[in-house]
Amino acid sequence: MKFELENSYEVQDKIHKFRAAILPIGAVEAHGPHLPLGTDNLLAARLADKLAERTESFVLPTLPYGQVWSLRNFPGSINVSNEALIRMLADIGESLYQQGFRVFVIVNGHLGNAVALKETARILYDRVPDLKVFYFFYPGTKEITAEVREASAVHGTYMHADEIETSYMLYLAGEYVDMSKAIDGAPHVTAEADCTPTPWEEITSSAVLGDATLATREKGEKIIERSLDVMAEMVLRAKQALNIL
Repeated sequence: MKFELENSYEVQDKIHKFRAAILPIGAVEAHGPHLPLGTDNLLAARLADKLAERTESFVLPTLPYGQVWSLRNFPGSINVSNEALIRMLADIGESLYQQGFRVFVIVNGHLGNAVALKETARILYDRVPDLKVFYFFYPGTKEITAEVREASAVHGTYMHADEIETSYMLYLAGEYVDMSKAIDGAPHVTAEADCTPTPWEEITSSAVLGDATLATREKGEKIIERSLDVMAEMVLRAKQALNIL
């Protein structure tokens, strides 16, 4: 259910019936030659729609900008600060609570937003403790990703325009993927990159952190559906605890 398509005469009853709102958040940034700048937005939005179907929740308009400090110097990237994100997300959360929502789900398509999302959830925990806040970034996928992955991960945390993220896109938004342009990225990620600010142009010229040519829709489906199971279980449990179901 798309929240922005409702009208104010009818929406209040629906809010009190469903009580859960899902906010997709992504970023505008370089994703190599085969994926669009809005990859993270597309993934977050499509994932949010699927989660909403499973949990009877509203989907809010996608927040399309994120913290992309690492990739801010690549053509097309648009960066906003953690501080700006935190303030906006906290305001959105408080507003949702005032409207009658009691479960606020943030579906994140961009790893760079993680710090801001966690801090937002902590702020809302203190300000409106009756609002259950989730911040999801593909939870429950570690084991299934290891099973389907053909190429070794280039980093323990980063996943960007590679075999895995491209597989996500092939499953959720395949019409925007051009596999004829997919490349095997060759990043040089040193231990120092985890210990000091490191713009990504120092480790990659393509913004592709791995072998995107190995991506398939089937891999994406297996991982995404596993994550949806995990997310839906948490959201439904939260709604049940609030006597919403």
